[in-house]
Amino acid sequence: MKLLTGSKHARWLAVTATITAAVTCSVPVLAEQQHAPHAQRLKDHAQVAASAASPSEQDILDANDARFFLTRVGFAPDNTELAQYVGLTRGQAVDKILASTRTEAVTPMPDWVVEPVPTRDVRKTWTVDQRREEQRLRGERYEILRAWWVREMASTPSPLTERMTLFWHNHFTSGQDKVQFPQHMAQQNILFRRDALGNFGELLHDVAKDPAMLQYLDGAGNRKGKPNENFAREVMELFTLGEGHYTQQDVSEAARAYTGWSLDPDTEAYVWRANLHDDGNKTVLGQTGPFDGDQVLDILLARPETATFVASKLWREFISDTPDEARIAPIAAQFRASHYDIKVALRGLFMSDAFWTDDDRGVLVKSPVEFVVGALRAFDIGYDNTAPFAVQIRTLGENLFYPPNVKGWPGGTTWINSSTLLARKQFVEQLFRATEAAGPRRMKSATDGASGASGAGGRQANPPAQRAMARVGQGGVRFDIDTWLAHYNTAPTAKPGLSAELQLQHAVLPLTPVDAIETDSTASAYLEALLMDPAYQLK
Repeated sequence: MKLLTGSKHARWLAVTATITAAVTCSVPVLAEQQHAPHAQRLKDHAQVAASAASPSEQDILDANDARFFLTRVGFAPDNTELAQYVGLTRGQAVDKILASTRTEAVTPMPDWVVEPVPTRDVRKTWTVDQRREEQRLRGERYEILRAWWVREMASTPSPLTERMTLFWHNHFTSGQDKVQFPQHMAQQNILFRRDALGNFGELLHDVAKDPAMLQYLDGAGNRKGKPNENFAREVMELFTLGEGHYTQQDVSEAARAYTGWSLDPDTEAYVWRANLHDDGNKTVLGQTGPFDGDQVLDILLARPETATFVASKLWREFISDTPDEARIAPIAAQFRASHYDIKVALRGLFMSDAFWTDDDRGVLVKSPVEFVVGALRAFDIGYDNTAPFAVQIRTLGENLFYPPNVKGWPGGTTWINSSTLLARKQFVEQLFRATEAAGPRRMKSATDGASGASGAGGRQANPPAQRAMARVGQGGVRFDIDTWLAHYNTAPTAKPGLSAELQLQHAVLPLTPVDAIETDSTASAYLEALLMDPAYQLK
């Protein structure tokens, strides 16, 4: 953890301006200015330690590098995960994280995910009350699905897989507002995870015919003579080329190619209807022929702008919100040359100097998912179910399976305002109200969050602890702060020395604290103050 100087300081101030303003408006000041000498002492100590590292050691991950890497490509790690990466070279760390990715979730999805949707004939027989009950059930199942995904993110051995699944959810946007049945959003989630680090071209073709996508962008109603342009426009603007690399005429012609892609009215599965397809010639991006939808997607994939557009979005996700075109160009070229192997693009990003430079550390704002799931993982939080965490994430502005519009969540500093920052503060306070030792971790039911059912990924407390934690909230949250602080040779009621304070800073913040902290704080109060600091919102 190093001092901020020069351009780094300027860039960091720009990123934290919104956060600091929100802190000033809505959160009490954490410490008075008379404690600044102590804070400066900590910064000076950190600067001396940082300057001692020799350039030849920069390719070897120390604890700070490993924590930064794992937080950026996944969620904040616990001590066990961290230990697996300390001492590796950057290349070894990147190869290890890419080799450990998954194509399936580790926790079972709810049984109803594979349940057929009601047929037309069944829906016609419903009374008003039955329709109301069906709508209630769909809403409840969406909540269960959100809780399930949070549990998967909190317990997965491959955080990068879930980060990429979430990335594609925000790239190929679909949502609850237009996709009635949660089964379809669940199946899309399975698709994103399967192809999360596979081939972008295959993912593009698959998601284009995905029932949730066909509903969300009105593709199911696209037919010869009455083409719907929604998907044709968004696949160019948001999924492949980006703005400015196509014309309205390209959109109109491409929409004709996608005609015939439809949904079975009973099963709502994808079906091809040749009689609804426009098989005439179309001219798209300068190429002419009787193209169908798959051929137009291949035309988009052949364009160099697609590789650059996707690589740039990945840059914003993992490096900074200001893409460097010169550095992205070779990564995009490798991505395209590999026929869109997503791991090739990620390896190029993770091995770039820009990923590791001090100038790009602590300049990205944690999304609500990263903030909540990162805390659960880093502090080994116990819980009875994950439904309250899904609600918390929604409160912070990221309602899973329900993005705000076709462009998804804008991210960055838009995650932070006086309301959401206050909610983040309250989440931290909840953790510190739950500082009670928990029992052994166990896997739980796939119906996590439904009607009080337990969910996988939490830890089971003994009955007295369960009763005590019921006062904390519906999640039965448990934070064994004694065990966690023992890693840093201190205890909740002890006053940590300078060395312990620095270790705690390094463990939870990407940078030195913005605000001064009480000099006589106990270790518990000191840790809570660090988590209240604006720097904790960054990664």
